[in-house]
Amino acid sequence: MSFPHGKTFSDHFLTRGSNILGLLFDWGMNPASNELFTDAHTTYSFTGETVTDAELTAIYDLAKFAPTPMNSQALRVHFVRTLEGKERLLPLLDEGNRVKSANASAVAILAFDTDFHELLPEHFPQVPNARDIHQDPDKRFSSARDIAILQAGYFILAVRAAGLDAGPMAGFDRAGVDAEFFSGSSWRSLYLVNIGHSDPQGQRPRNPRLSAERAIGWS
Repeated sequence: MSFPHGKTFSDHFLTRGSNILGLLFDWGMNPASNELFTDAHTTYSFTGETVTDAELTAIYDLAKFAPTPMNSQALRVHFVRTLEGKERLLPLLDEGNRVKSANASAVAILAFDTDFHELLPEHFPQVPNARDIHQDPDKRFSSARDIAILQAGYFILAVRAAGLDAGPMAGFDRAGVDAEFFSGSSWRSLYLVNIGHSDPQGQRPRNPRLSAERAIGWS
């Protein structure tokens, strides 16, 4: 994909912040919408090509720009990319998901931090008492999860924007993952995302999506 003035996709994203619509339509960038949406879909098999820690960090540095209520930063990411890490993770996955994660270059455990509100004075200084709004533990848990779900969607787009392929999954033992990777912390697992370079031989045809006529309401 080519961008004006020698910019990369990631450079332009960082310049525009979280404004994906602006990114898609600046200069008529249909190739950007193809790469992020229409040409990309869930990856089930990877080539095994290495993905560096710098590339994984760059994914987060894009995803962090997701718009959230009160600029709340609830998403946390734990990257599993070593053999030892995968040996800890794979037994906690549904059986049908283990091969997918085993051949991925990295697996991102997307989590939410139930103590996200402690950082609100830093992230949302416009409202000095923002942290106090989230004192109820049950409501804060729900808020953290909802915010992280929103950020998780941007994380998948960031994987694609970084030139990599993503395979999100929900089939795993969340309590087991929390105990194995997040014991003693306020992080709670949400989704897994397999990351790497897609192996075309192991992919499936895209399944249908709902049409606008069936999915949109008007008033």
